[in-house]
Amino acid sequence: MADAILSVALRLADTSLGRLSDIALAKIGEEINLIKGVEKEVLSVSSGLTTIRNVLEDAEKRRYKEKSIQNWLNKLEDLSYDVEDVLDEWNFAILQRQIEGSKDSVPPMKKVRSFFTSSVMKVAAHRDIAVKFKGLKERLDMIVEEKERYGFTVGTVGQVAYPRQSERDGSTSFVDPKEIQGREDDKEALVSKLIRESAGQESVPDVVSIVGAGGIGKTTIAQLVYNDDRVKKYFDPPIWICVSDFFDGVRIAKEIVEIVKGSSPKVTGLQALLNRVGNCISGKRFLLVLDDVWTEDRSKWEPIKNCLKCGGPGSKILVTTRSERVARMMGTIEIRRLGLVSDTDCWLLMHQIAFSGRREEEHVRLQDIGKNIAKKCKGLPLAAKVLGSLLCFKDTVEEWENVLNSEIWQLEKAEVDLFPHLLLSYNELSPAMKRCFSHCSIFPKDLYIDVMKLIRMWMALGYLGSSGRPGELELRGREYFDTLRMRSFFQDFAEYVGGRMSCKMHDIVHDFAKFLTKSRVEAREQGSCQALDPSIISQIKANRSLFRCGELPSEDLLHIVTCLRVLSLGECRLHEIPAYVAKLIHLRYLDLSGNRLTQQALQTICELYNLHTLYLRDCCLKEIPRELGNLIQLRELDLSVNTDIKELPDTICNLHELETLNLEDCDSLSRLPPEIHRLINLRHLLNDSTRNLCQIPQGFEQLTALQTLKEFNAGIGSSKLGYLKKLNQLHGDLELRIHLHGPEDVKEAQKAELRNKKHIKSLRIYFFNRMTGSDGEELVKNEAVEALQPHPDLQSLKIYYYEGTKFPNWITSSLDHLKTLVIWGCNHCSTLPPLGKLPCLEQLSVWEMKGLESLNREFLGISGNNNASVPSSPMVIGFPKLKELIFWQCSMWKEWEDITAEEATNSAFSIMPCLQELLIIDCGLMTLPHQLLRKASALERLRIWDSLHLSEHYEDKNGSGWSSLSHIPHVEVITKNLGPTALQV
Repeated sequence: MADAILSVALRLADTSLGRLSDIALAKIGEEINLIKGVEKEVLSVSSGLTTIRNVLEDAEKRRYKEKSIQNWLNKLEDLSYDVEDVLDEWNFAILQRQIEGSKDSVPPMKKVRSFFTSSVMKVAAHRDIAVKFKGLKERLDMIVEEKERYGFTVGTVGQVAYPRQSERDGSTSFVDPKEIQGREDDKEALVSKLIRESAGQESVPDVVSIVGAGGIGKTTIAQLVYNDDRVKKYFDPPIWICVSDFFDGVRIAKEIVEIVKGSSPKVTGLQALLNRVGNCISGKRFLLVLDDVWTEDRSKWEPIKNCLKCGGPGSKILVTTRSERVARMMGTIEIRRLGLVSDTDCWLLMHQIAFSGRREEEHVRLQDIGKNIAKKCKGLPLAAKVLGSLLCFKDTVEEWENVLNSEIWQLEKAEVDLFPHLLLSYNELSPAMKRCFSHCSIFPKDLYIDVMKLIRMWMALGYLGSSGRPGELELRGREYFDTLRMRSFFQDFAEYVGGRMSCKMHDIVHDFAKFLTKSRVEAREQGSCQALDPSIISQIKANRSLFRCGELPSEDLLHIVTCLRVLSLGECRLHEIPAYVAKLIHLRYLDLSGNRLTQQALQTICELYNLHTLYLRDCCLKEIPRELGNLIQLRELDLSVNTDIKELPDTICNLHELETLNLEDCDSLSRLPPEIHRLINLRHLLNDSTRNLCQIPQGFEQLTALQTLKEFNAGIGSSKLGYLKKLNQLHGDLELRIHLHGPEDVKEAQKAELRNKKHIKSLRIYFFNRMTGSDGEELVKNEAVEALQPHPDLQSLKIYYYEGTKFPNWITSSLDHLKTLVIWGCNHCSTLPPLGKLPCLEQLSVWEMKGLESLNREFLGISGNNNASVPSSPMVIGFPKLKELIFWQCSMWKEWEDITAEEATNSAFSIMPCLQELLIIDCGLMTLPHQLLRKASALERLRIWDSLHLSEHYEDKNGSGWSSLSHIPHVEVITKNLGPTALQV
């Protein structure tokens, strides 16, 4: 983890050296010698840190085994942070003078002189960076000298420094089923999968993987399956191999031969061993269990996989692994993700160990406390066993209550027997990912963590490396999070509207993260810190972060918060921002969401020039201070859910580094700043529910890096649809609200060139008719919608309140990837286009189409004179992928043309073969097309709600009506007169 901190310090050193050189080149009088002195010290420290970095891989491996190395790494991390702090002070001074020198009242030439001269004077006034770096260099020399006594192995950063041996004991196939609780369903599902015949067995045995976190019981389930009588009867031979964390192909091949043949092979080379493996399993239906696989290197697995192809049909491979990435690499056809067991099962597991050999009276005296202790395991079987082993040696109620009231990470038994299992997964991570994981200890247990905010914190702390192209660090953060997720460090995922994701950490995993930071903090706690909350100290000192929700931190902490990089004070009922926040010059991330702040309160933070991320969501803001434009390093600014903001200050356009601007639910916002084009790095403009935002300046069309734009008003105020022309990087969802006034709107629609926006997957178009009976009104409507042709890759299209008489041709001619189509309030169209031609359409909804009168055969995507009975005709499929079809409030709809009986029996003619549900609500349809519905062979449910004509026609389920729909498993009728009835046909 120290490597992540060193990376930040080294990156900042490089940046500051560049700034120092720039000033030196300006030859600013006598101060140039001072600049050179700073440069020399920075280079010296940077060189020393680089030297130490070469042994960090080995030091990290030994951190939690050797206390002295732990202390040495603590000193190194402290030094790295201090280097970063001093460099921050230098950069802060430069930025401060730059901003002060750029005020409008300062003449241009004086700005240049002010920038360079005052920067140097600022450094000199503080007795200087050079003096501070000299002290840092002395500390570094001592750390380098200490390094020699540990005999570290020199390696390449980011790679293993030496061939790694297994760090855990090997497993065996032996198990006592009576000692296992809560896994019967998992066992049955796996046994069923393994003994089931499946296609393709002749070439490669199917791989089934059990995936889950350390300690959840993967090996136990594999043992239960392996020893099941049905499995033993089906497979011959069964083979159990414990792979462990070092994948040794030679050892695996040798053990397979030993198990099958009963003797050890004399050959030692991999090729010769694989030949022996092939010979001894040839034609046999084997089960190979590979327990505890870690490697993601396909090249290590493929020789063995190819050798196993000679096994008999029905052979299977059962893999246990902590990583979904491993399971995918091995070609898994089915993953069984193990869930947690119940509190009751945890208690039974713990009871077996803790009460072994105890008298009955002890059971009665201790079991109530024991059941509460079992709840601390949160469904993790290994934790139940570890706590059971701990309690086995504790006899008094007081001792058991002490375990109950202690955090798991504070228990010595957890450190010895539980956390090493998690440490195996942890040690597989890169140094940067280790730091990202341990940082999660700042969050309270059971908190849903916003993944995007978490990634922003990592960015603020420098764990994702140095800055690169816009969005590069964010992408790296997502990759890191996905790696941690696939290794089971996170759980309980939930996705919000807009694609944002949240997750939780299991309590034991959270305790492990606390354990990782605990030892680093203990060496740093001195003086008054010892009297403070250890969890808060660990946040500040080990993670340079402070996360508080609903309460402010104690003022006793103020003397140590100056080092903070991340500060979250969400929902703390603030009306004023604490004064000490203005002094946090190292701060990169600040979250004040959910407080009640004023414009004056925000002035407090407008000199935090290093700030990268600022969240002001739902702060009841009415105005944004102009000084916020001074935060020129901001990458993300969240002003969402401030419903009284009417406009943004023009100074917002000074934020040239800004990548994300969140204006969601700012429903009073009416304009964007005229110089919005200066935000050259803006990639995400989140503006859901900003329906009044209609003053869009022409410069908006220059934001060619923009990837996210949620809504766009066109044809109202200063906003024009043509401004979208060059925005071809737009991704995801886009809502257009188009106000039609006349022919000029057709031209704007053509300029928008939606067909070039290949990354837009979901498009919603609202039409507002502002024409009042003018000539050519109908032509304008039809031509405008025709000009809005999207890219063929579009997956979802929703059209609202279109008043033309015909739908655009492109709906059925070019949208070959469309999955969802919604037509709402298009009242002037009397029929629908041949939507059955859409090859990927899965959901079709027609809502409030009051002008709809009939649906003919063309709607199905077949021609009116189609002769399906001709044998030579090609296969005709209408709506080949449609699963759900909804008609709602189509009151004028009376007729739905049926197919012929001959077509219904023709195997070369298929209509809606995947349809599962047909819903008809409040429509005027008189009869259903029986032959068509019979052809829709997969239809599972027909719902008729508030459609009286249909309900009355089919009320007698013994007549021709219902019986003709006997292939439908469930027919549901809800009418205004009859109430709900469910008719099983």
